[in-house]
Amino acid sequence: MLKYLIPLVIIITAIQIYSQDYKIIPDEKNGESLILGYCPASIIIDSLFKDTWTTEYTNYQPDYETLDNLEGKLEDVTIKIVFRSTCSDSKEQLPRLFKILNELNYDVNSITLIGVNREKQGLSNEAEGLEIELVPTIIFYKDGSEIGRIIETPVESLEKDLIRILNSDK
Repeated sequence: MLKYLIPLVIIITAIQIYSQDYKIIPDEKNGESLILGYCPASIIIDSLFKDTWTTEYTNYQPDYETLDNLEGKLEDVTIKIVFRSTCSDSKEQLPRLFKILNELNYDVNSITLIGVNREKQGLSNEAEGLEIELVPTIIFYKDGSEIGRIIETPVESLEKDLIRILNSDK
């Protein structure tokens, strides 16, 4: 019985190690925690970004007039975000976007978050084919097709860029 137990424990441990969707490692330049791969929103909200996240989220004042024009427009829209957890633009824009999405009752847990390094690579090939040059890159999809992106920082504002993207899908 013991001869079967040890290999079983090794196999289960290996499966758990390799089934992780993300990994946290030190950034090669500044030693900050760097998330690589697919990660849940809770990792950036509740742990790594906690202080910055709370400050940005709390202090950001959405343009509520523009938000009124976004009501119902996010139905059937999926969002994929490629970010670098040590990037100042990611630390600034993600909490602001999440505040807007929360105001619109969008399920932020449904967002696909992909952490990448400075070379825009995740754990494996998560960002491959997405043509990522700058982070964060926020990609919006409807019916499986890309309808627009916000790259690094908004052109006008997050709210107005969202309106432009969502209105372009008619």
